This record gives sequence, structure tokens and C-alpha cells, in this order.
Amino acid sequence: MSKIKPSKGAPYARIIGVGGYRPTRIVPNEVILETIDSSDEWIRSRSGIATRHWASDAETVAAMSIEASGKAIADAGITPEQIGAVIVSTVSHFKQTPAVATEIAHKIGAGKPAAFDISAGCAGFGYGLTLAKGMIVEGSAEYVLVIGVERLSDLTDLEDRATAFLFGDGAGAVVVGPSKEPAIGPTVWGSEGDKSETIKQTVAWDEFHADRPAKFPAITQEGQAVFRWAVFEMAKVAQQALDAAGIAPEDLDVFIPHQANMRIIDSMVKTLKLPEHVTVARDVETTGNTSAASIPLAMERLLATGQAKSGDTALVIGFGAGLVYAATVVTLP
Repeated sequence: MSKIKPSKGAPYARIIGVGGYRPTRIVPNEVILETIDSSDEWIRSRSGIATRHWASDAETVAAMSIEASGKAIADAGITPEQIGAVIVSTVSHFKQTPAVATEIAHKIGAGKPAAFDISAGCAGFGYGLTLAKGMIVEGSAEYVLVIGVERLSDLTDLEDRATAFLFGDGAGAVVVGPSKEPAIGPTVWGSEGDKSETIKQTVAWDEFHADRPAKFPAITQEGQAVFRWAVFEMAKVAQQALDAAGIAPEDLDVFIPHQANMRIIDSMVKTLKLPEHVTVARDVETTGNTSAASIPLAMERLLATGQAKSGDTALVIGFGAGLVYAATVVTLP
């Protein structure tokens, strides 16, 4: 019997670069109010959202990803040719095959890396980050590009009073590379499929095709159920990620939760009893909920504005449709 040679990669992995792209068009709440019976005050009080970015026809999932990736690669100080794998998390690239990751890899000049898409909703960035870490430690890639990107404006029902104001577009990317010391902690992740109806697409694509002219599919959710689950159950997951990394709340510098809703963010901060010195990402106010893109976009903005700095210890957690979740502790690039 022959023995398979063991793989050998880096001892650890870390995020070494980050980049983001927000579409040019900024959409204030007043635009949303043209199609729903609500008010700017109500939207802000319920979600904390004042504006969001919506993509133009030219700002495709691929185009936004390419912009964010270029910034992340430059920030990492490597060349595109050094990228060994490209992972794209999205729910809003409507072409089933080929994966948009292959187009992005080609257009950024990455050569012939492994490239694939994943679908894990608002937890997608955490899933991609975990896969990237495994690739680097296992030895199948030295550098991995992880992208979270969404055009959720395409999946927004502007007549749905519960969701019309929530979603935005954008792309966030990180480069994950080798490290001599731990810089991405253990991932606490999972799914609760019994709650799959809580956040969902209104109509499956085959049903939409068969039932034309049907209303274009959109994302809908049971707001109160999502709020309760996020505040109470996801705070427990966040604490488990801290425990797994051996980090106490007082040791944290930054908290970057999925930018779903300001009330959820503030409630999680309270439940976790985070000290006042911990910087909390609140990018949702001006970017809206960008699903898989929200964590890397928020990370990029915190670093760019000086609210966080390289070497800071950050807790990141994503959660959403599935229901799925992923949390870990990272060292910021």
C-alpha cells in the first residue's frame, strides 16, 4: 500500500490586505419613500440606515469585485500572479455557470488560480475566509483572494415596506496569506435550516421562468424573527468565537458584525458587554445591508478612516439567510 505524501503549508494564515468598492450612486431614504408609506424618521429608528449605494448597469458583480480586489492586492503588497485561489461569496450573480470568480481571476491578471463561488448569504464572507485559511495551512495556495459582493438592489421589492429600505450594493475583498503566528482564530459556524423561511427569495428562478410575466424575485424576511435570532442566538455564537480564540471582551479592539441593522448591532454590543474602548463598525448607516460584502466593506472603512489600525484584534460575525452564521477573531491587516 502506497502512502500519500502529507501536505505542508504555512503554520498559520492572516488577512494581509483589504479593499472595497461602493457604487457611485448614493440613494437617500427620500427615494425609498417614493414607493412605500413610511418616513425617514421611521426608517432610521428601525434600521439606522440613512443612505445606501445602488449600482449602475456598468457596476456589475464582476466589475465591483475587480475594483475591490485591485485595492486589496495593492494593500497586501503582492502581485495578482501570486494569487492561488479566488473565492467569491454572492447571492446576486444571476448566471449559474460559469462562476463569476473565474472572470474576476482572469481580469485582475491572476493567471490560472482555483476560482469558485459560494452562496452563504450574509455569512458568506466568514465562510470564504475560513476556506482560505484552510487552503493556506493545507498548502494548496499561498495567497487567497476572498470577495464578498452583492447587487441587492436587483433583489429589492421597492413596494415591500419591511425591506425596501434595507439593501445596498458593493464589494469588499481581502487577501489572505501565510503567517508565522495565529491571526485568524477558529471559526464558529453553522446552520439552522428549520428557519429557512425566515429570510428567503420570494420566487425560485424556475417558477419565475414558468410563470412569466411574474414579479421579479426579491428578498423578503420576517423582521421580528430575524431580530430576535440575531440578538440572542448570534451573541452566543460571537461569545463562542471569543472563547475559541482565547480572547476576552476586554482584549478586543474592534467589533465588526454583519451590517444588517443598527438596532441589532447595538443590542449585540450590549449583550456581549463589550467595553467602551472597543470600536464598533456601524457602516450600515451609509452603506445599508450589503449581505456578503458588509464585513469587508466595514473593515476597509474602519482602517481607511483611522477608527481601527493594523494589528488590532477584531471579532467578526456574519449571519443571515439559511439561516447560517460564521464568527471568528482576526488580526486586522
